Parts: sequence; C-alpha cells; structure tokens
Amino acid sequence: MKLLSPAISRLARMRMWRVESWMNHPVEAQREVLQDLVTSAQYTEFGRKHRFSRLFSAKSFKEEVPIHEYEDLKPYIERIMNGEQNILWNTPMYWFAKSSGTTSDKSKFIPVSDESLEDCHFKAAKDVLTMYYNYFPESDLLTGKGLVIGGSHTVHSLNDETRFGDLSAVLLQNSPFWGSWIRTPELSIALMGEWEEKIEKLAQSTLHENVTSISGVPTWTIVLFQRILEITGKKNMLEVWPNLELYNHGGVSFVPYREQFRKLIGGDIFYLEKYNASEGFFAAQYHPDEEGMMLFVDHGIFMEFMPVEEYGSRNPQTIGLQDVEIGKNYAPVISTNGGLWRYLLGDTIQFLTRYPFRIKVTGRLKHFINAFGEELIADNTDRAIAIACENTGAVVKDYTAAPVYFSDFSNGAHEWLVEFEKKPADLQHFVYELDSALKNINSDYEAKRHKDIALRMPLMKALRPGVFNTWLKQKNKLGGQHKVPRLSNDRILIEEILSLNV
Repeated sequence: MKLLSPAISRLARMRMWRVESWMNHPVEAQREVLQDLVTSAQYTEFGRKHRFSRLFSAKSFKEEVPIHEYEDLKPYIERIMNGEQNILWNTPMYWFAKSSGTTSDKSKFIPVSDESLEDCHFKAAKDVLTMYYNYFPESDLLTGKGLVIGGSHTVHSLNDETRFGDLSAVLLQNSPFWGSWIRTPELSIALMGEWEEKIEKLAQSTLHENVTSISGVPTWTIVLFQRILEITGKKNMLEVWPNLELYNHGGVSFVPYREQFRKLIGGDIFYLEKYNASEGFFAAQYHPDEEGMMLFVDHGIFMEFMPVEEYGSRNPQTIGLQDVEIGKNYAPVISTNGGLWRYLLGDTIQFLTRYPFRIKVTGRLKHFINAFGEELIADNTDRAIAIACENTGAVVKDYTAAPVYFSDFSNGAHEWLVEFEKKPADLQHFVYELDSALKNINSDYEAKRHKDIALRMPLMKALRPGVFNTWLKQKNKLGGQHKVPRLSNDRILIEEILSLNV
C-alpha cells in the first residue's frame, strides 16, 4: 500500500488542471452544467411539462420553472419510488437517500441517479483528494486507510430494484471495488444500523489498523475515540494511530468540537470541512488553513442564490454567481443531475471571496439546532411541545432551546428554557413526552437519541414569569411581531436569558 501513495499523489497533481479549469472559469462552467441538465432531461415528464427543449438560457429556465421545496416535488418522487421512470431524470433511478424530514414528514427521500453518484459525489471526493495533495504533496494519506464514520447505514428495499438508506449507505454500496482497499471498516460493519453494537465493532476492528484519515460527523467520532482509548488504555489517538493526518468533517459546526478533538487526538493534524448532503456535494475547503470552502461549480449542479429576504415572497428572485456579494446571506437554489429542479435547499450561505468563489454555511432559513446532526427545526419543536402539553395538561407560554455540547464527562443534550402558563404536575414527565414526540417527528433526532449514545435526555428549566419579556425589552424588541427565537445553534441567547432568571 505504501507504494501506491507516491503514484496516487502524482495522479492527483496531474488532475489539478481539471480543478483549476472550473475554478478559473466558474460562470462558464455553470452555464455548461445547466445546458447539460436541461438537454438530458428534455424528454422526461417534467422536462416536457416545462418545455426544456426550448430553453437556451438561465433566464428562460428561471422564467419557465418555479422554485420548489420538497413538498412540491414529493408527488413526482413518490411515483419514482413506486417504479415509474423518466419522470424527473432521464436515466433509471434505483436509489434514494433518506434525509431529515420536512415540516410534515418524518423523513424525505432524495433521488440518487448514476450521474449524481459519478459526476457529483464521487467526482467531488476525487477533487477534494486532488486539492489536498496539491496543498500537501508529501502526504502519506494513502499508505494507510480512511476510517469512514457516517450515520445509520441500514439499507432498505422498496422493491426488487429500488433501495434507500442514508447518504453514507448509498455511497458505500455504490463505491468502486477498489474503495475497500483504502477504507475501513469492512462493509458489513459500516452498514450496521444498531449504533451501540456498531461503535463496539468499529473500535475493535479499527484499533489495529493504520488509520491515516477519518471522515464523519464529530458526534460519533468522539464516541468512537473514547471507546478506543478505553479499550487500549492509550492516552490519545495518535498513540493508537500514529500516522493519522486528516479529519474530514461537515454537516454541523466544528467550532465547539475543535478543542475536544485536539485533546483526544493528542497533537496537530489537518482538518478539512466539506459541504455535502443527500442532494449533492457542494463545496469543500481548498486549504486546511484557509477559512471557507471552494464552491464546486462543475459537478452536475446548477446553482442560483436567493437573497434570504426574498424567502416567502410570491415570486422570489435569484441571482447567478456573477452577481453575488461578499458577506450577504443567500439561500442556494439547486438543479441537479438527480432530478431536483430549482430546489430550495434550505441552508443559508455567505460568500467569502469571488473568483474563486469560497463560501461558508451560515445556518438554515428557519430556526434550527444542528449541533449533533439532528437537524431540528422550529416546526418540529412546536409540534412536540403541543403533544407534550396535550399529554400532561400543561400550557406553555414561550420557550427556547439550544445545544449542550460534549464534555469530558458527558455527551451532548438539548437545554430547554420554558415559561409555563400552567406547569405540568411532573416536569420530568413533560420532558419525557417532549422527547418521545421529537423522536416520532424527526428521524435524525431519533437516531442521535438512540440509547443516549450521542444525545442524552433533554434538560429543562422552568423560568419565572416574565423572563422572556425582560430579554425582549433589553433587545428593544418587546411588542409587535418580535419574539424569542425558538431554536439556536449556539448558546449565546440561552445564556443571556439564563442570566435574567434570578
């Protein structure tokens, strides 16, 4: 395996001209992507309906095709899941990535075509490797193995041909045969869905491997590190894997985890942020020491950018790459080679530079908590609060929630501050009902709460009457349409409110 590294490093550097080509000509690359998408899908049901054969510009495409959210495309997707083809995309669709739910569904199912696998996810992964080798040509990354830690990898069959699972499961099942040579653990462990047993098998099967890189969400990675150190008695992970040099992360903010990773790993390694989701692979860090991620503009996804103030308007306007402004919040609208057309992704981003276009993810269009990959939105929590009130006889006047991050002594949790109009007889029973409702509403929250491995039971404090109004008054927001944000992805707001509860 050691002999492969210099050869692959050379190949990666040889590929760099491809990366530089779309980096240096991003607007042209996007124009070609849109033309390829529209041409490929012109004879699909969706393409005929929206006259794709007559669309020859981004302007005409935007005039003909409305912006969609998941609910708008769901009827098409359900038909594909039931076996119909040539609906949204022109090649057969046999895979779906199960993702976190919308306001009305526990889960959503994103179509994954062969093209989205090859020309988006896998191509982007190769480009990440190319950029890394270009930055660090002396790397020994491929002398060892890459440890892949994802979510719940269970794969389910819809029928004889069609299957679904979370994105990591879909990618593992469809990766090239040589992927198993450079990846650990073996597929049977990677595809396990029961996390308590899976963490144990991950630890036992990888602690003697030569792991040089890790990819996964911070939550599960920390749990695995702690178990391996417990088994081996080692002080840090570099004593277990001395050649570890890279950690790939994404999906949640890494800021709260960085210091804990440094302590657990026991030394300096490179950290690379990636922005990929069930819908596609959008961006990745070009240099480990440079903030922000390079936008991937030649990977089967045409991107538009909606100024966040347009969200909710009757005819929201979008702009192209050439018109974006530095530091302004945009909501990406994507059209993909998986059959998503002018799909509102739901994230918000800011551009840090133009030419090349580097971005950072700033949040979601709606209030959310995604500190551990749970993707909890305000609609989820509003519904869960209502169910808990119904089941306990309580009446909630107002609430807010925020994450409690991992510590050396405990795993993560959500902390809730609640102002009751009528308190429940038993606060802990109210918390139990709330937690149960959230599990039923949001599949990602349910997965993170499984056996308390990543998320423990929520913490709740009943505030004295008037605390929220005091906070609003301090912020000059008392009255009118102003209200306390339901959810925050950091602890700034919740600490401010706690300081007033005296």
